Amino acid sequence: MSISDLFDSGFRKRNEDHFAAIVRVAMDDGIISEEEQEFIDRLARNLDVSEAHYKEILKDYRNHPINPPTSYKRRLERLYDLSRMVYVDHIKGDHEEVILRKVAIGLGFSPENVKYIVDKALTLVSEGIDLDDFMIEIKNMNR
Repeated sequence: MSISDLFDSGFRKRNEDHFAAIVRVAMDDGIISEEEQEFIDRLARNLDVSEAHYKEILKDYRNHPINPPTSYKRRLERLYDLSRMVYVDHIKGDHEEVILRKVAIGLGFSPENVKYIVDKALTLVSEGIDLDDFMIEIKNMNR
């Protein structure tokens, strides 16, 4: 196995774990709504989750524990990626923001301020801000 194979498989595994965590959060209430399903389908495509892994994760989502990133930096990176996907896909409305809030809580953000964080994240992404500036802006919110 080459080094690139190790990197590719590790990258795919992280994407699949990230996808599985989001499915688990979406299934928190026992069902996946039509809006959640559309979001999950787009996420699977964007994370390059194979059809086989997609089906496996949806079938056995409870066997994939939510492992939020341990570092604040990694949580912000995931929030940035998800916010960009919501923005780029032109997803609008309360349903999508509720899903993003649920996912943000699953990532380890505080339920008390998750609405504010998600609103700020979506605003920053809509302004075309890059990851580094996004992280600075979100960190500055907490001061």
